Amino acid sequence: MGSTAGCTMHRSSNTTFTLDPAKVVDLSYSFGPDTIYWPTGESFELKRTAFGRTADGYWYSSNNICMAEHGGTHMDAPIHFGEGKRTADQVPLSNCIGPAAVIDVRDKVAADRDYRLGTNDIQTWESRYGALPKGAIVVMFSGWGSRWGSKKDYLGTDKHGDVANLHFPGFSKDAAQFLVTQRDIAAIAVDTPSIDHGPSHDFPVHQVINGANKPAFENVANVDHLPAAGATLIALPMKIAGGSGGPTRIIALLP
Repeated sequence: MGSTAGCTMHRSSNTTFTLDPAKVVDLSYSFGPDTIYWPTGESFELKRTAFGRTADGYWYSSNNICMAEHGGTHMDAPIHFGEGKRTADQVPLSNCIGPAAVIDVRDKVAADRDYRLGTNDIQTWESRYGALPKGAIVVMFSGWGSRWGSKKDYLGTDKHGDVANLHFPGFSKDAAQFLVTQRDIAAIAVDTPSIDHGPSHDFPVHQVINGANKPAFENVANVDHLPAAGATLIALPMKIAGGSGGPTRIIALLP
């Protein structure tokens, strides 16, 4: 389930808080040479600067890293497509932590790999689980994570710079507008490369979501481990001053 060892935090001399590792889901992909980036972005590179025993006999390891902002599990800050909106370091934590509303569109994606999650999908979810809670992070569950590891399968192309042959699902413009005007959401998230579907050329969902000063999270892993409602999503993006986004560690706490 992508969880790590349990964590015990001492609140005072006589109380403790224990985090059950079975209730924690890691929703982030590792960054490495095989991490999938947007076709025009620079891939992740790790350069070893030290690895071994020093002259004084102690162990020391250190690396330099280089990467594009938008690749792997990451945040799109509002400034990405919203002129004058928040940069990565300005995004409030209240837009990064919230109840996860996971909308399952796998059946529709199976019939159309360029499917766009619509307002009707949101309303179907609400008919089953109630109105979207205030501050919700709305997650599209397309099942696309099963393709992670193959650029061709995941993006639709494995050629650097090729943005003409992208094919994957995303949100629709109507759904994005509904969420920012009719519901008080914190953010949206997808288990695909982009909140806009692959063939998009003008990225209307980005324009709507970022234009409303809200972030988005892309390439979210292990969405299949989340319930449709009840989990809490916590996304902690790299706090890049002036950044348009950045790598993000995302976890979920299960009910």
